[in-house]
Amino acid sequence: MATGYLEILKARHALRLLTGTLVGRLPNATAAIALVLFVRAEGGTYSLAGALAAVYGVANAVGQPVLGRLVDLYGQPRVQLPAAVLAALAMTVFALSGTDPLPLAYAAVAASGLFTPPLEGGLRALWPSVLRREEQVHTAYAMDAIAQEIMFTAGPLLVTLCVSLWDERAALLVLNVLGVLGALSVVLSPPSRAWRSAPREAHWLGALRSSGLLALLAAFLFIGMALGSITVAAVSYADGHGGDAVYGWLMAGLGLGALAGGAVYGARRWAGAPERRLRVLVALLAVCYLPLTLVPGPVAMVLLSVVSGVFLAPCIACAFIIVDRHAPRGTVTEAFSWLVTTFTVGASVGTGLAGPVVQAGGTVWGFALPGAAGAVSLLVLLGTGRVLAAPAPGGVVAASSENDPNRAVEPRFSSGDRA
Repeated sequence: MATGYLEILKARHALRLLTGTLVGRLPNATAAIALVLFVRAEGGTYSLAGALAAVYGVANAVGQPVLGRLVDLYGQPRVQLPAAVLAALAMTVFALSGTDPLPLAYAAVAASGLFTPPLEGGLRALWPSVLRREEQVHTAYAMDAIAQEIMFTAGPLLVTLCVSLWDERAALLVLNVLGVLGALSVVLSPPSRAWRSAPREAHWLGALRSSGLLALLAAFLFIGMALGSITVAAVSYADGHGGDAVYGWLMAGLGLGALAGGAVYGARRWAGAPERRLRVLVALLAVCYLPLTLVPGPVAMVLLSVVSGVFLAPCIACAFIIVDRHAPRGTVTEAFSWLVTTFTVGASVGTGLAGPVVQAGGTVWGFALPGAAGAVSLLVLLGTGRVLAAPAPGGVVAASSENDPNRAVEPRFSSGDRA
């Protein structure tokens, strides 16, 4: 299993790009917990902390596809690095001024979320220029999904470490400095500097003019809802079964399952259309959520949380391939950014929906939401099967970019965005 991943990491620039992207995304990955801790240290309420975190999330959801389109138009260095610097400066203003005056706090947090660079989509656009075989790119997508789980697990630990060593303000500042350094490492790399988007048709909808991409985004909205709702249901369960420690184990179990599932999925080559494979994976994801409604004791519940996470990373990795196939030519970074935005919005909706459901029906109904959301996602994929079966023109056969001296056409390869 490890051989395929090691082969990718040994490819020139691959480790630098993956590491730089993960470090560059730390401010975004840790924003919610870092903001809550800082606001509470400043004497603010949890309501204010939640509101500021929500503003950051909404601004980030708006900014990702917009900046992704700019990356496709003007290249990575001219967009990613200035955006990272602006996001860090805005968060620095917030860290130094605190929550008073409140309008400045909201404006600074919103600006930081809005200018967060689309490093995630940018990395996926770079993989085809670093890895020369299609199956390697697919494995890299799986590795990317696994790395995300590691980052979202290690990120909060890094925040708490910074707080214990210094304080909450220092945690915000350190994380954003690391974010800029990560972005700098990526944009100074030869693949990022050489990358050019394929020629694109001028259209105000950009990547969203692809019907297949819209179908995928609709399905992933509900997968995001499943993940968001399970976090709230887990809090409710933990309140009656041991408190914060149990909640931490449940979330760790979910992440462990995703890590294991992603590792196994990316270690082998899969035959057949990825659209068909995604339907199977989403069905399995929905089924694995259902046993959570049994709400057994803590040990059994942690084991069920591991099972519930097994098919999450494979679903995400498979979705990356489908985005690549359906993104209109010249919009690959924007298309990947839309997937990130949709998933984030879905998680926020799921979190907001799960609260009233748990309040009215209890923990069992809270854990029923992820399975229901997964089932709706499957229905969307089944209902749009004909649309998803037709990749975007130019998305399957890719002409090499202006940087390829051979000007060769490589069949069945990725998105057409090559360096």
